[in-house]
Amino acid sequence: MKNRTLRITLQTKLLVSFIATTIIILLVNVYMYYNINKMIQRLDMVYQSNVNLNELTESLQEVQANMTDYLNTKTSHAMEEYFRAEQEYSNKIEKLNNATTNNPLKQMEKNIRNISNNYLDSTNQAIEAKRGRIVEKYKVWYERATELYEYIRTYIYSLNNEQFTKNVVNYKNMSMSLRYTEYVSVSVLLLIAVCNIVIITIITKGITNPIRRLAETANQIALGNLDHQLVEVKTHDEIAVVGKAFNKMVRSLNIYITQLKDSMEKEREMKERELMMEAHLKDAQLRYLQAQINPHFLFNTLNAGAQLAMMEEADRTYAYIQNVAEFFRYNVKKDKECVSILEELELVDNYIYILNVRFSGEIHYEKDIQEDMKERLSNIQIPSMVLQPIVENSITYGIREISWKGFIHLSVYKKAEYLCISIKDNGVGMSQTKINAIFDNQLRESDVGKDSNGVGLNNVISRLRLFFHDEEVLKIQSDGENKGTEVIIRVPNM
Repeated sequence: MKNRTLRITLQTKLLVSFIATTIIILLVNVYMYYNINKMIQRLDMVYQSNVNLNELTESLQEVQANMTDYLNTKTSHAMEEYFRAEQEYSNKIEKLNNATTNNPLKQMEKNIRNISNNYLDSTNQAIEAKRGRIVEKYKVWYERATELYEYIRTYIYSLNNEQFTKNVVNYKNMSMSLRYTEYVSVSVLLLIAVCNIVIITIITKGITNPIRRLAETANQIALGNLDHQLVEVKTHDEIAVVGKAFNKMVRSLNIYITQLKDSMEKEREMKERELMMEAHLKDAQLRYLQAQINPHFLFNTLNAGAQLAMMEEADRTYAYIQNVAEFFRYNVKKDKECVSILEELELVDNYIYILNVRFSGEIHYEKDIQEDMKERLSNIQIPSMVLQPIVENSITYGIREISWKGFIHLSVYKKAEYLCISIKDNGVGMSQTKINAIFDNQLRESDVGKDSNGVGLNNVISRLRLFFHDEEVLKIQSDGENKGTEVIIRVPNM
């Protein structure tokens, strides 16, 4: 039996206790309502006999009055009223006791009934004599009826007084009984309320005690005391399920911490080996870079080539070498520095020029900048190398492999409190998944082309966010496959 009790769910326990207490209260209320209602009905009926006798007296008076009225007027209306009153009075005396009994009150009712029958017989005889114009007879019957009328009234009055005296005693007894019933009802309700409180306290204690123990154990675990005693589970309800799950979690946590310590130790050892290998690699790279051509020697060589091309009147070669020199000089000198927007735009121009020479003018590039904005663009600072990687990305992944005529459109315009730089192409477009990957910094190394300068979109986005302290500084939007891509940089309009 105890095991069955332990297996009862919380919902069942609460439901059973609620239904049981509700049924008990309902039954008690129904029982008390029935008794009180019955007693109220009996109280209402206590003086009903007096009411009936009063009504009987009034009906008797109507018979006497209507008979007298007819004898005086001899009208049909008076006769109709008499017969109506006579019938009503007959119906009422039929309800009086007609049996022989030792009860004096019942015997009085029988006497009233018998005398009333004689009285009605006398009134009828008087009416008939009047209708037949037998004056001597109707006077005799009228006098006899009047004598019986007075006698009946006295008899009814006496019975009414006796009944009233008896009813007063009954009313007092029943009032006391009703008051006693009310006291008992209140006491029973209070007792049920106390029992309900006790039952609810026992049930809630059975629910809250395991929760309290679980909370205490959880606090100890939160303080780092993982060796604390686990929750003791005795029941099989929902709290027991939570307790078992909590104990399992604590055991798993202990195992995980042990494994984590071992893993961290192994990772530390591996990190030390990686750092040693990285130090050796950087040393080798340094030695390799020391053997490379000096960048200034490269600039001077390109400038010498540009001057030679100019002396030989090879204007296109001169322009190409000059743009290449400017491009490399910008990359070396401006890396990781702040530059003006105008300088970044000039770098894009150099880059497009070099590509068009390289690919025989396949890159169709348009730039839309108002003349009155150029002075302001020379005063607004942004991180270096942010526009050229975006243009490079548009060419490499947007329009390089398309079968239709591709173009790059760069525009600078004002929008609210921002200065917007838009780089738009009509290439293959970009899926939302890839856009999300760019912003989540999840692009693979294979996503960067072999010909790229190594500065990808992830790098550009990170530097712009750090520079302007704005997570929404750069936006990428594409309408779908083969509908192009637009990259918009929002620079605060300072």
